[in-house]
Amino acid sequence: MSTYEAELVVARRESVADDVVALTLRHPRGAELPRWEPGAHIDLVLGPGLERQYSLCGDPAERREWRIAVLREPDGRGGSAQVHDRLAEGTAVRVRGPRNHFALAPAPRYRFVAGGIGITPILPMLAAAEAAGAQWTLLYGGRTRRSMAFTAELERFGQRVTLAPQDETGLLNLTELDTVPDGTLVYCCGPGPLLDAVEAACPADRLRVERFRQKPQDPHGEQEFEVVLERSGRTVTVVPGVSVLDTVRAAGVEVLFSCTEGTCGTCETDVLDGTPDHRDSVLSDEEREAGGTMLICVSRCHGKRLVLDL
Repeated sequence: MSTYEAELVVARRESVADDVVALTLRHPRGAELPRWEPGAHIDLVLGPGLERQYSLCGDPAERREWRIAVLREPDGRGGSAQVHDRLAEGTAVRVRGPRNHFALAPAPRYRFVAGGIGITPILPMLAAAEAAGAQWTLLYGGRTRRSMAFTAELERFGQRVTLAPQDETGLLNLTELDTVPDGTLVYCCGPGPLLDAVEAACPADRLRVERFRQKPQDPHGEQEFEVVLERSGRTVTVVPGVSVLDTVRAAGVEVLFSCTEGTCGTCETDVLDGTPDHRDSVLSDEEREAGGTMLICVSRCHGKRLVLDL
């Protein structure tokens, strides 16, 4: 995980769709920014306890600027409103990252599916797939054509891109995802109902998704368990209804965290012993099976004891 953190400046702000602004961030002294690959995101530290993750959607080869796009969410938790209302051109904002739990794996063919602001991590993937000589298509939906960001940039890809505004075409047609050819990877980002539909339609071994919101969890049946903090020499008890993260912080052990919903990966922690009960939306099936790390903001324990590298 990158430890880069700096105050960057909003060098350019532009409206790219209804209620969507794109921000180009640069170092105030023009310094190069850390390298990143398609699928990466950064944290914007917008105030005390107000940190939000946004996918990088610019050109990874451009080392002196990062671009993000932010949808204003009237029913959100305040992050998007801060971006829209306070981050004007010339404004400084503290940034951490980048991190990437949605990396583009090599494949001869891709099917990309984006819904709404979910186009942001997909956009640089298209250029990467193109540069690699892979075959690919994009199915991109939104409420209306005016609500869909970056459609002008997508025009250069021609018929490989299908735009499907819901008010014109209805819900996205996902039927072909259950018969994707061998060697094809499906990448999807968007609202929860779209991801649920894609997961139902596509074989799991061919699918990669990124969620902006935590999957609904059943809080019933949570059990108390013990967590040994190996480096700190402490042992704490995690009770039902309280997260490992909150329990650890209450014991005075500081850890990096951000979303508290299991979607960003900031709090990923090495597991030295015990079996995690994974409840995040970040780790792959292989990573969960290995059990070597867990996201302590949402995940719990299968059993009575975990040992963490904290």
